[in-house]
Amino acid sequence: MFRTTMQETANRKILEQKGNITIFEYDHDMSTNLGSAMQYYYASQMNIRKRQVMVQLDDKHEMILQAGAMQWMAGNVSSATNVKGIGDFAKKLVTSKVTNETAIKPRYMGNGILVLEPTYKYLLIEDVGAWNGMVIDDGLFLACEGSVDIKTVARKNLSSAVAGGEGLFNSCLTGTGYAVLECNCPREELVEVQLENDELKVDGNFAIAWSESLSFTVERSTKTLIGSAASGEGLVNVYRGTGRVLMAPL
Repeated sequence: MFRTTMQETANRKILEQKGNITIFEYDHDMSTNLGSAMQYYYASQMNIRKRQVMVQLDDKHEMILQAGAMQWMAGNVSSATNVKGIGDFAKKLVTSKVTNETAIKPRYMGNGILVLEPTYKYLLIEDVGAWNGMVIDDGLFLACEGSVDIKTVARKNLSSAVAGGEGLFNSCLTGTGYAVLECNCPREELVEVQLENDELKVDGNFAIAWSESLSFTVERSTKTLIGSAASGEGLVNVYRGTGRVLMAPL
């Protein structure tokens, strides 16, 4: 039996809670010294604050993490790797090189508390099942429930990889459950577009996540090369079909 003090305090508040996942935010970075106090104070005024994920594990909830993301765990909690053999490890190693994700993502199970390393990035809890296959930008994945599958998807054509700035491969989350993403922008600044047999054109790689059902291509902003050059837009990323796109402003 254990007791945990990972609760709300005067400086640590619950920012978001979905399912068995809780995100805490520290109002001020009090673990500092006289030399850096001013820097951390002004950082907190610009919403640059430490955030941390806590997960309640039980018989129905397991968690998959990026390697090295775990800070501490309490209770009857154990971990296992997602590697099934040498061949599987080699495949995951290649995948990690093209998606900027770790090759080995440990799975934590049991009954207890799992706490992740704090980060200054913004943390998003997403319902993977609602996306019907969620393709995410490189480096966004932090954690997901054990019921979520992680696979690698390739671009359907070379133009979308070379000209689109999104890379040739991306991680795709499928199944049901929640995932935690690390993002450079807060949720308040993100724009979500719902498409129903429609299309979205984006001038740049601002999309951080999109439904697997969408077709992603790179096309001229107008029908002619001269028109594209005159408009100053050139090539744009085009998402077609039915699904969702989550975009950052920068």
